[in-house]
Amino acid sequence: MIIRSLVLAAVGLTALGLTYVRIAPTDPAVWNVDPTKAIRSGKPNDYLVADGGNRPAIVSDVPPADLLSRIDAVAMAEVGVTRLAGSPDEGLITYVQRSRIIGFPDAISVSARPDGMDSRLNIWSRSRYGQYDFGVNRARVERWLAALNLG
Repeated sequence: MIIRSLVLAAVGLTALGLTYVRIAPTDPAVWNVDPTKAIRSGKPNDYLVADGGNRPAIVSDVPPADLLSRIDAVAMAEVGVTRLAGSPDEGLITYVQRSRIIGFPDAISVSARPDGMDSRLNIWSRSRYGQYDFGVNRARVERWLAALNLG
């Protein structure tokens, strides 16, 4: 009887935790962060394309708003992606993409700024929960860049 109660309690707590992960609100004030100002956790659960990141900022001859419009189209075509905040005209967009099975949310912030006659594209993809991301954030960023021929 005690074992049954413990098993039921464990199943119930697991279900509550998984439900929370799926429905917990994502506050734009916390997650809509310019990648050039990223404060990284030190955990292996993010991927940063910016000077000093995992990979340097991408330099492109496409104007910033156009570059962000293109990446917005790529992002919004993916399964489980919603736009949390920002727009191409603002120079910063943050998306949330949820994993297919459990619904773990990842935040992806993208900024583009003029740099002389070019633009500098910065991306910060990070997991909201967990210690390790199994390379998901890097794969996402590299996939988006490849879709734009910026990889």
